[in-house]
Amino acid sequence: MARDILLQIGQVLTVLLLAPLLQGIIVQFEERVQQAQGPGILQPYRDLWKLFHKQAVVPETASWLFWAAPVVAFTCMLTVPILIPVLTNFPLPLSDMGDILGGGLILTLGSFMVTLAGLDTASAYGGVGSSRAVMVSILAEPTLILVFVGITLLAKAMLPFVVNHLLVSSWAVYWGPAHLFLVAAFFILLLTETDRLPIHSSTHIEVYMIEEGRILEYSGPLLGLLKWASAMKQFILYTIFCNVLILPWGLSVAGTAPGALGAAVALLLKFVLVACVVVLVETSVSRLRFYRYQEPLAGSFLLAVLAIISTQLS
Repeated sequence: MARDILLQIGQVLTVLLLAPLLQGIIVQFEERVQQAQGPGILQPYRDLWKLFHKQAVVPETASWLFWAAPVVAFTCMLTVPILIPVLTNFPLPLSDMGDILGGGLILTLGSFMVTLAGLDTASAYGGVGSSRAVMVSILAEPTLILVFVGITLLAKAMLPFVVNHLLVSSWAVYWGPAHLFLVAAFFILLLTETDRLPIHSSTHIEVYMIEEGRILEYSGPLLGLLKWASAMKQFILYTIFCNVLILPWGLSVAGTAPGALGAAVALLLKFVLVACVVVLVETSVSRLRFYRYQEPLAGSFLLAVLAIISTQLS
């Protein structure tokens, strides 16, 4: 139906257009917690505008990978919203082209291309950022797969819409140990994948650079694509966490325009709540030395394993 196609386009546009706003809200919360003024929640939009109006400077040692990585990462982040419940609690025309594991694979592909691009320029900082990102992903990616497997076992299906319906209809499952373990495991992954663990830094400090190190050689529109893709990845992970796991209510049931608009507003309200918790955790935990990155990720891995065991025992 034409309505469902428009809704699917609306889901993609919601992620595309509101992702910088979520980043601005999180940064503003951080500044408020630290009793600072902050740049305002619309600053990410202004940053993207400036980047897309600047000239791109490309290292002489860069190959085609350097050019392809931002485009692939950006395209991957535009694909995932087709597969997950962003505005509606029912599948849309192209939602069945991939399940929850397929969505995780697409997210990983975008990050993998950015890692290759960081190594491609033979820059010292790019190598440091990419190598550190790989070290973190050694535990983060298997844990993400385990969480998705746990979600699949919990709902007896691999579609996120089924999980959403199950949690909305059954309080016993919602407050069950398997679901609570999955929420805790995914929350740690959320901190990791959005650079909020106390080993990350968004500044150009060599000791802590991970994500910034990978993209340090980029500039202009290419850097704008990477920044936008990173914001969309954060938005997608927040959407999965809120609409599938922790707050599965507030989605459009009938698929009407007012319902979709209300779902978008409800999604932002959910994000505000989760962002408050994320900022409080990030600012209240002392910064760890980098070699201790495995401690929270190992805890997340064990929580995912406990969730899978709980689903088999229940």
